[in-house]
Amino acid sequence: VIGIGFMIHVGKPAPLFVDATAYQKGGEFIKVSLEQYRGKWVVLFFYPRDFTFICPTEIKGFAKHADDFAKLNAVVLGASTDSEWSHKAWMERDLPEVAYPIIADTTHNISRDYDVLNDEGASERGLFIIDDTGVVRYAMVSGGSVGRSVKETLRVVEALQSGELCPMEWEPGQQTLGKA
Repeated sequence: VIGIGFMIHVGKPAPLFVDATAYQKGGEFIKVSLEQYRGKWVVLFFYPRDFTFICPTEIKGFAKHADDFAKLNAVVLGASTDSEWSHKAWMERDLPEVAYPIIADTTHNISRDYDVLNDEGASERGLFIIDDTGVVRYAMVSGGSVGRSVKETLRVVEALQSGELCPMEWEPGQQTLGKA
């Protein structure tokens, strides 16, 4: 359901989006729905605007680690309130290595449902890890001036998938604290 003002709660189903328009490498506009990724973990991240300074560093970082996410049965989806045409122009000019879909949330419904829409009509830096059954397992929203760590996102996905209690600074391969 789109646009009815969900509140994000870890441990609860993620707000669904259906037939959202996205730009994908190769000049394609595609339709994406959260349900199409059922059975995979989804890393959904929001960023403020195309053609900015911090956003491309994050977008490139997620692209650089695409294989690492794939090994964890995870897909990456980016989103902002810019149009698919803006995404296309920016990706083709500055970010040709980005192969994952970038959602054009021009209606602001997805940003609103994930509670990242600011007063200027842009998305804040939101990051949501949704498990393979559609449940939000991790949520983080920050102001626009600080970029996120893709390596930390990978670490969190792997920790969540372990089903274990993972202490601060835990890294894959290290001992956990036992079953969650």
